[in-house]
Amino acid sequence: MQIPYKLFVAFLLMLLPLKGICLQSQNDILGKWISTKKNVIIEVYKVSNQFQAKVLWFKDTDDLSRPMRTRTDIHNPNKGLRDQLILGMDVLEGLLYNSDKHRWEKGRIYDASSGRHWSSVVYFNKENQLEVKGYWKFEFLCQTLAFTRFKP
Repeated sequence: MQIPYKLFVAFLLMLLPLKGICLQSQNDILGKWISTKKNVIIEVYKVSNQFQAKVLWFKDTDDLSRPMRTRTDIHNPNKGLRDQLILGMDVLEGLLYNSDKHRWEKGRIYDASSGRHWSSVVYFNKENQLEVKGYWKFEFLCQTLAFTRFKP
């Protein structure tokens, strides 16, 4: 049985709005990512079944007297961790892949500029950018950072 040409074309046209949406596998977030603002590079890696991210580079032009390689976590509420370098620091931990929603959930993100931890989810947007959302109690009370795959 042949499918009529017009029916086939109509079917393809219905799929056009979905062109930016593709199903993700859990390991698609692994690797190096640069923020769309070009001010931080992170590396996402996996430990057992959980995903984490660490800082590989960040723009330090806000205070040239404090180069990136010397900056420490001065706002950490734990005084014993305030000497820890930001470069190489884990800033995202505990993400678990939800295959039903095609996103990574139940994570915790750390903001070194304030010393606070936030709940976190990660997903790919329609432009295939990695979106990292840090939120307080409810996902709509959030800040989102977008990343693209880093290509040196």
